[in-house]
Amino acid sequence: MKELKPLQPIDLGGGCACQQAKPKLEAEAPVAEGQGVLLRRAGLGVLLLAGWWYLYQSLAGLANFATYSVLGLEQGTGLASSVEFFLYDTPKVLLLLALVVFGVGIVRSFFTPERTRRLLAGKSEAFGNVLAALLGIVTPFCSCSAVPLFIGFLGAGVPLGVTFSFLISAPMVNEIAVVLLYGLLGWKVAAIYMGTGLAVAMVAGFVIGKLNMERHVEAWVLNVRASGGGEDAPELTWSERMDAGIVAVRDIVGKVWPWVVAGIAVGAGIHGYVPEGFLAAIMGKGAWWSVPGAVLLGIPMYSNAAGIVPVVQALLEKGAALGTVLAFMMSVIALSLPEMVILRKVLKMRLILVFAGVVGAGILLVGFLFNAIL
Repeated sequence: MKELKPLQPIDLGGGCACQQAKPKLEAEAPVAEGQGVLLRRAGLGVLLLAGWWYLYQSLAGLANFATYSVLGLEQGTGLASSVEFFLYDTPKVLLLLALVVFGVGIVRSFFTPERTRRLLAGKSEAFGNVLAALLGIVTPFCSCSAVPLFIGFLGAGVPLGVTFSFLISAPMVNEIAVVLLYGLLGWKVAAIYMGTGLAVAMVAGFVIGKLNMERHVEAWVLNVRASGGGEDAPELTWSERMDAGIVAVRDIVGKVWPWVVAGIAVGAGIHGYVPEGFLAAIMGKGAWWSVPGAVLLGIPMYSNAAGIVPVVQALLEKGAALGTVLAFMMSVIALSLPEMVILRKVLKMRLILVFAGVVGAGILLVGFLFNAIL
Protein backbone atom coordinates (compact mmCIF):
# COMPACT_ATOMS: atom_id res chain seq x y z
CA MET A 1 0.00 0.00 0.00
CA LYS A 2 1.26 3.41 -0.97
CA GLU A 3 2.44 5.58 1.96
CA LEU A 4 0.42 8.78 2.36
CA LYS A 5 2.46 11.97 2.61
CA PRO A 6 1.35 14.75 4.98
CA LEU A 7 -0.48 17.62 3.34
CA GLN A 8 1.72 20.63 2.54
CA PRO A 9 0.38 24.19 2.71
CA ILE A 10 -0.33 25.62 -0.69
CA ASP A 11 1.77 28.67 -1.50
CA LEU A 12 -0.16 31.02 -3.74
CA GLY A 13 2.78 33.41 -4.06
CA GLY A 14 3.72 35.74 -1.26
CA GLY A 15 3.36 33.33 1.65
CA CYS A 16 0.55 32.85 4.13
CA ALA A 17 -2.23 35.44 4.10
CA CYS A 18 -1.84 36.08 7.83
CA GLN A 19 1.89 36.70 7.36
CA GLN A 20 1.15 39.17 4.54
CA ALA A 21 -1.45 41.03 6.57
CA LYS A 22 0.78 41.47 9.62
CA PRO A 23 3.27 43.98 8.10
CA LYS A 24 0.39 45.85 6.49
CA LEU A 25 -1.41 46.21 9.81
CA GLU A 26 1.82 47.29 11.49
CA ALA A 27 2.31 49.99 8.81
CA GLU A 28 -1.26 51.25 9.13
CA ALA A 29 -1.18 51.44 12.93
CA PRO A 30 1.00 54.59 13.19
CA VAL A 31 -1.13 56.30 10.52
CA ALA A 32 -4.34 55.57 12.41
CA GLU A 33 -2.74 56.67 15.67
CA GLY A 34 -1.56 59.94 14.06
CA GLN A 35 -5.05 60.61 12.70
CA GLY A 36 -6.49 60.01 16.15
CA VAL A 37 -4.10 62.50 17.72
CA LEU A 38 -4.95 65.06 15.03
CA LEU A 39 -8.69 64.61 15.62
CA ARG A 40 -8.28 64.98 19.39
CA ARG A 41 -6.21 68.13 18.94
CA ALA A 42 -8.72 69.53 16.48
CA GLY A 43 -11.55 68.89 18.96
CA LEU A 44 -9.58 70.58 21.74
CA GLY A 45 -8.94 73.50 19.38
CA VAL A 46 -12.68 73.93 18.74
CA LEU A 47 -13.35 74.02 22.50
CA LEU A 48 -10.55 76.55 23.05
CA LEU A 49 -11.87 78.69 20.20
CA ALA A 50 -15.35 78.69 21.77
CA GLY A 51 -13.84 79.75 25.10
CA TRP A 52 -11.78 82.43 23.34
CA TRP A 53 -14.89 83.84 21.68
CA TYR A 54 -16.88 83.91 24.94
CA LEU A 55 -14.06 85.69 26.78
CA TYR A 56 -13.54 88.16 23.93
CA GLN A 57 -17.24 89.10 23.95
CA SER A 58 -17.17 89.58 27.73
CA LEU A 59 -14.20 91.95 27.89
CA ALA A 60 -16.14 95.24 27.79
CA GLY A 61 -18.36 94.23 30.71
CA LEU A 62 -15.42 92.86 32.71
CA ALA A 63 -13.39 96.07 32.20
CA ASN A 64 -16.36 98.20 33.28
CA PHE A 65 -16.98 96.03 36.35
CA ALA A 66 -13.31 96.09 37.37
CA THR A 67 -13.02 99.87 36.93
CA TYR A 68 -16.15 101.03 38.74
CA SER A 69 -17.15 98.15 41.06
CA VAL A 70 -13.82 96.58 42.04
CA LEU A 71 -11.58 99.67 41.98
CA GLY A 72 -14.41 102.06 42.87
CA LEU A 73 -13.28 104.85 40.52
CA GLU A 74 -15.60 107.78 39.88
CA GLN A 75 -17.25 107.70 36.47
CA GLY A 76 -16.37 110.55 34.12
CA THR A 77 -12.90 111.25 35.52
CA GLY A 78 -9.73 111.08 33.45
CA LEU A 79 -8.29 108.34 35.65
CA ALA A 80 -11.38 106.12 35.34
CA SER A 81 -11.45 106.60 31.57
CA SER A 82 -7.76 105.69 31.28
CA VAL A 83 -8.06 102.63 33.51
CA GLU A 84 -11.12 101.28 31.68
CA PHE A 85 -9.36 101.84 28.34
CA PHE A 86 -6.31 99.92 29.56
CA LEU A 87 -8.25 97.04 31.15
CA TYR A 88 -10.35 96.57 28.02
CA ASP A 89 -7.77 97.01 25.25
CA THR A 90 -4.91 95.01 26.77
CA PRO A 91 -6.61 91.59 26.92
CA LYS A 92 -8.50 92.35 23.70
CA VAL A 93 -5.32 92.94 21.72
CA LEU A 94 -3.48 90.00 23.28
CA LEU A 95 -6.38 87.62 22.55
CA LEU A 96 -6.57 88.76 18.92
CA LEU A 97 -2.82 88.56 18.58
CA ALA A 98 -2.61 85.01 19.95
CA LEU A 99 -5.34 83.73 17.63
CA VAL A 100 -4.00 85.29 14.43
CA VAL A 101 -0.33 84.54 15.18
CA PHE A 102 -1.31 80.88 15.67
CA GLY A 103 -2.98 80.82 12.25
CA VAL A 104 -0.13 82.64 10.54
CA GLY A 105 2.35 80.31 12.27
CA ILE A 106 0.65 77.39 10.53
CA VAL A 107 0.76 79.24 7.18
CA ARG A 108 4.41 80.14 7.75
CA SER A 109 5.29 76.47 8.17
CA PHE A 110 4.84 76.19 4.39
CA PHE A 111 7.43 78.95 3.78
CA THR A 112 10.93 78.00 4.91
CA PRO A 113 13.66 80.64 4.37
CA GLU A 114 15.15 78.51 1.59
CA ARG A 115 11.79 78.15 -0.15
CA THR A 116 11.22 81.92 0.15
CA ARG A 117 14.58 82.65 -1.45
CA ARG A 118 13.84 80.22 -4.26
CA LEU A 119 10.47 81.82 -4.91
CA LEU A 120 12.05 85.26 -5.23
CA ALA A 121 15.17 84.31 -7.19
CA GLY A 122 15.05 84.59 -10.96
CA LYS A 123 11.76 86.50 -11.13
CA SER A 124 11.23 89.58 -13.31
CA GLU A 125 11.51 92.90 -11.50
CA ALA A 126 7.82 93.86 -11.47
CA PHE A 127 6.49 90.41 -10.61
CA GLY A 128 9.28 89.90 -8.09
CA ASN A 129 8.42 93.14 -6.27
CA VAL A 130 4.77 92.13 -5.95
CA LEU A 131 5.62 88.60 -4.80
CA ALA A 132 8.27 89.81 -2.35
CA ALA A 133 5.91 92.33 -0.74
CA LEU A 134 3.19 89.69 -0.37
CA LEU A 135 5.63 87.17 1.12
CA GLY A 136 6.64 89.82 3.62
CA ILE A 137 3.19 89.55 5.21
CA VAL A 138 3.54 85.89 6.19
CA THR A 139 7.27 85.97 6.91
CA PRO A 140 7.66 88.94 9.24
CA PHE A 141 11.17 89.93 10.26
CA CYS A 142 12.23 92.81 12.45
CA SER A 143 15.03 95.18 11.50
CA CYS A 144 17.57 93.09 13.43
CA SER A 145 17.02 90.33 10.84
CA ALA A 146 17.73 92.65 7.91
CA VAL A 147 21.44 91.94 7.52
CA PRO A 148 21.39 88.12 7.25
CA LEU A 149 18.29 88.28 5.05
CA PHE A 150 19.87 90.85 2.75
CA ILE A 151 23.02 88.74 2.34
CA GLY A 152 21.06 85.51 1.85
CA PHE A 153 18.74 86.99 -0.77
CA LEU A 154 21.51 88.59 -2.82
CA GLY A 155 23.57 85.39 -2.58
CA ALA A 156 20.60 83.43 -3.94
CA GLY A 157 20.34 85.74 -6.95
CA VAL A 158 17.38 87.84 -5.78
CA PRO A 159 17.54 91.28 -7.48
CA LEU A 160 18.34 94.26 -5.25
CA GLY A 161 14.97 95.98 -5.76
CA VAL A 162 13.04 92.78 -5.02
CA THR A 163 15.04 92.32 -1.82
CA PHE A 164 14.11 95.84 -0.72
CA SER A 165 10.40 95.17 -1.39
CA PHE A 166 10.60 92.22 0.99
CA LEU A 167 12.57 94.09 3.65
CA ILE A 168 10.13 97.03 3.61
CA SER A 169 7.03 94.86 3.72
CA ALA A 170 8.14 92.30 6.31
CA PRO A 171 8.37 94.60 9.37
CA MET A 172 5.70 97.10 8.23
CA VAL A 173 2.86 94.94 6.86
CA ASN A 174 2.69 91.84 9.04
CA GLU A 175 0.03 90.04 11.02
CA ILE A 176 0.79 91.97 14.21
CA ALA A 177 0.12 95.37 12.58
CA VAL A 178 -3.01 94.17 10.78
CA VAL A 179 -4.47 92.43 13.85
CA LEU A 180 -3.87 95.40 16.14
CA LEU A 181 -5.33 97.87 13.65
CA TYR A 182 -8.36 95.63 13.11
CA GLY A 183 -8.91 95.12 16.83
CA LEU A 184 -8.50 98.77 17.81
CA LEU A 185 -9.63 100.73 14.74
CA GLY A 186 -11.71 98.36 12.62
CA TRP A 187 -11.26 96.50 9.34
CA LYS A 188 -11.39 99.61 7.11
CA VAL A 189 -8.32 101.22 8.68
CA ALA A 190 -6.55 97.84 8.75
CA ALA A 191 -7.30 97.33 5.04
CA ILE A 192 -6.16 100.86 4.16
CA TYR A 193 -2.90 100.41 6.05
CA MET A 194 -2.25 97.00 4.54
CA GLY A 195 -2.99 98.15 0.99
CA THR A 196 -0.91 101.32 1.18
CA GLY A 197 1.93 99.56 3.01
CA LEU A 198 2.14 96.92 0.29
CA ALA A 199 2.02 99.63 -2.39
CA VAL A 200 4.91 101.51 -0.75
CA ALA A 201 6.96 98.29 -0.52
CA MET A 202 6.30 97.32 -4.16
CA VAL A 203 6.88 100.75 -5.69
CA ALA A 204 9.92 101.59 -3.54
CA GLY A 205 11.57 98.27 -4.40
CA PHE A 206 10.78 98.73 -8.09
CA VAL A 207 12.26 102.25 -8.13
CA ILE A 208 15.42 101.18 -6.27
CA GLY A 209 15.81 98.28 -8.70
CA LYS A 210 15.56 100.59 -11.71
CA LEU A 211 18.26 102.88 -10.31
CA ASN A 212 20.84 100.07 -10.72
CA MET A 213 22.56 100.74 -7.40
CA GLU A 214 24.15 97.34 -6.89
CA ARG A 215 27.56 99.04 -6.83
CA HIS A 216 26.52 100.73 -3.57
CA VAL A 217 26.20 97.41 -1.77
CA GLU A 218 29.31 96.64 0.29
CA ALA A 219 31.77 94.59 -1.77
CA TRP A 220 31.98 91.71 0.70
CA VAL A 221 28.21 91.15 0.41
CA LEU A 222 28.40 90.80 -3.37
CA ASN A 223 31.11 88.15 -2.98
CA VAL A 224 28.83 85.97 -0.88
CA ARG A 225 27.15 83.22 -2.85
CA ALA A 226 24.55 80.78 -1.75
CA SER A 227 26.26 77.65 -0.51
CA GLY A 228 24.45 75.11 -2.66
CA GLY A 229 21.07 76.61 -1.81
CA GLY A 230 20.40 74.28 1.11
CA GLU A 231 17.53 71.86 1.24
CA ASP A 232 14.00 72.26 2.47
CA ALA A 233 13.02 70.59 5.71
CA PRO A 234 10.97 67.39 5.38
CA GLU A 235 7.26 67.85 4.72
CA LEU A 236 5.41 68.42 8.00
CA THR A 237 2.28 66.67 9.19
CA TRP A 238 -0.74 68.75 10.24
CA SER A 239 0.00 67.99 13.89
CA GLU A 240 3.51 69.38 13.39
CA ARG A 241 2.07 72.45 11.66
CA MET A 242 -0.21 73.01 14.66
CA ASP A 243 2.88 72.74 16.86
CA ALA A 244 4.48 75.42 14.67
CA GLY A 245 1.50 77.67 15.35
CA ILE A 246 1.85 77.14 19.11
CA VAL A 247 5.59 77.89 18.92
CA ALA A 248 4.81 81.09 16.95
CA VAL A 249 2.40 82.24 19.67
CA ARG A 250 4.95 81.52 22.39
CA ASP A 251 7.78 83.25 20.54
CA ILE A 252 6.04 86.25 18.98
CA VAL A 253 3.41 87.07 21.62
CA GLY A 254 6.01 86.31 24.28
CA LYS A 255 8.30 88.95 22.78
CA VAL A 256 5.82 91.68 21.89
CA TRP A 257 3.47 91.67 24.89
CA PRO A 258 5.56 94.23 26.84
CA TRP A 259 5.33 96.53 23.80
CA VAL A 260 1.57 95.97 23.69
CA VAL A 261 1.16 96.82 27.36
CA ALA A 262 3.44 99.89 27.12
CA GLY A 263 1.72 101.16 23.99
CA ILE A 264 -1.75 100.72 25.47
CA ALA A 265 -0.61 102.45 28.68
CA VAL A 266 0.51 105.49 26.65
CA GLY A 267 -2.71 105.36 24.65
CA ALA A 268 -4.74 105.14 27.85
CA GLY A 269 -3.05 108.26 29.19
CA ILE A 270 -3.83 110.17 26.00
CA HIS A 271 -7.39 108.79 26.01
CA GLY A 272 -8.09 109.89 29.58
CA TYR A 273 -6.26 113.21 29.87
CA VAL A 274 -5.87 114.84 26.43
CA PRO A 275 -8.97 116.94 25.59
CA GLU A 276 -11.11 116.01 22.57
CA GLY A 277 -9.92 117.75 19.42
CA PHE A 278 -6.67 118.92 21.04
CA LEU A 279 -4.50 117.36 18.34
CA ALA A 280 -6.59 118.66 15.44
CA ALA A 281 -4.49 121.82 15.20
CA ILE A 282 -1.20 119.91 15.38
CA MET A 283 -1.89 116.69 13.47
CA GLY A 284 -5.13 117.53 11.70
CA LYS A 285 -5.92 117.93 8.00
CA GLY A 286 -5.64 121.69 8.14
CA ALA A 287 -1.96 121.69 9.07
CA TRP A 288 -0.08 121.02 5.80
CA TRP A 289 3.14 120.40 7.68
CA SER A 290 1.61 117.71 9.92
CA VAL A 291 2.45 114.80 7.56
CA PRO A 292 6.15 115.61 7.02
CA GLY A 293 6.40 116.55 10.70
CA ALA A 294 4.94 113.16 11.69
CA VAL A 295 7.40 111.32 9.42
CA LEU A 296 10.39 113.22 10.82
CA LEU A 297 9.15 112.61 14.37
CA GLY A 298 8.80 108.87 13.71
CA ILE A 299 12.26 108.23 12.22
CA PRO A 300 14.32 108.56 15.46
CA MET A 301 11.81 106.46 17.39
CA TYR A 302 12.23 102.72 17.76
CA SER A 303 9.12 100.63 18.17
CA ASN A 304 7.23 97.87 16.44
CA ALA A 305 3.57 97.65 15.47
CA ALA A 306 2.63 96.23 18.87
CA GLY A 307 3.85 99.35 20.63
CA ILE A 308 2.77 102.03 18.18
CA VAL A 309 -0.79 100.98 17.16
CA PRO A 310 -2.41 101.70 20.57
CA VAL A 311 -0.82 105.16 20.47
CA VAL A 312 -2.21 105.64 16.95
CA GLN A 313 -5.70 104.78 18.20
CA ALA A 314 -5.49 107.39 20.95
CA LEU A 315 -4.14 110.05 18.54
CA LEU A 316 -7.08 109.51 16.18
CA GLU A 317 -9.55 109.80 19.06
CA LYS A 318 -8.12 113.19 19.98
CA GLY A 319 -8.45 114.75 16.52
CA ALA A 320 -5.36 113.67 14.58
CA ALA A 321 -6.00 113.05 10.87
CA LEU A 322 -5.86 109.46 9.57
CA GLY A 323 -3.27 110.22 6.86
CA THR A 324 -0.97 111.94 9.35
CA VAL A 325 -1.24 109.09 11.83
CA LEU A 326 -0.64 106.41 9.17
CA ALA A 327 2.45 108.30 7.98
CA PHE A 328 3.71 108.50 11.56
CA MET A 329 3.19 104.77 12.12
CA MET A 330 4.86 103.76 8.85
CA SER A 331 7.90 105.93 9.50
CA VAL A 332 8.37 104.51 13.00
CA ILE A 333 8.26 100.92 11.71
CA ALA A 334 9.88 101.16 8.25
CA LEU A 335 12.33 104.06 8.60
CA SER A 336 13.62 103.80 12.15
CA LEU A 337 17.12 105.07 12.83
CA PRO A 338 18.25 101.78 14.45
CA GLU A 339 17.34 99.93 11.24
CA MET A 340 19.49 102.35 9.22
CA VAL A 341 22.43 101.69 11.56
CA ILE A 342 22.05 97.93 11.06
CA LEU A 343 21.73 98.24 7.28
CA ARG A 344 24.92 100.33 7.17
CA LYS A 345 26.82 97.08 7.66
CA VAL A 346 25.81 95.93 4.19
CA LEU A 347 24.90 99.12 2.29
CA LYS A 348 26.92 102.18 1.42
CA MET A 349 25.60 105.50 2.65
CA ARG A 350 24.30 106.65 -0.73
CA LEU A 351 22.06 103.59 -1.09
CA ILE A 352 20.78 104.01 2.47
CA LEU A 353 19.87 107.64 1.70
CA VAL A 354 18.13 106.57 -1.52
CA PHE A 355 16.25 103.86 0.37
CA ALA A 356 15.14 106.33 3.05
CA GLY A 357 14.23 108.96 0.45
CA VAL A 358 12.15 106.64 -1.75
CA VAL A 359 10.31 105.01 1.16
CA GLY A 360 9.85 108.40 2.85
CA ALA A 361 8.35 109.87 -0.34
CA GLY A 362 5.91 106.95 -0.54
CA ILE A 363 4.88 107.44 3.09
CA LEU A 364 4.39 111.20 2.55
CA LEU A 365 2.22 110.47 -0.47
CA VAL A 366 0.07 108.08 1.59
CA GLY A 367 -0.34 110.70 4.33
CA PHE A 368 -1.30 113.56 2.01
CA LEU A 369 -3.59 111.33 -0.08
CA PHE A 370 -5.67 110.09 2.81
CA ASN A 371 -5.84 113.50 4.45
CA ALA A 372 -7.23 114.82 1.16
CA ILE A 373 -9.85 112.12 0.48
CA LEU A 374 -11.01 111.15 4.00
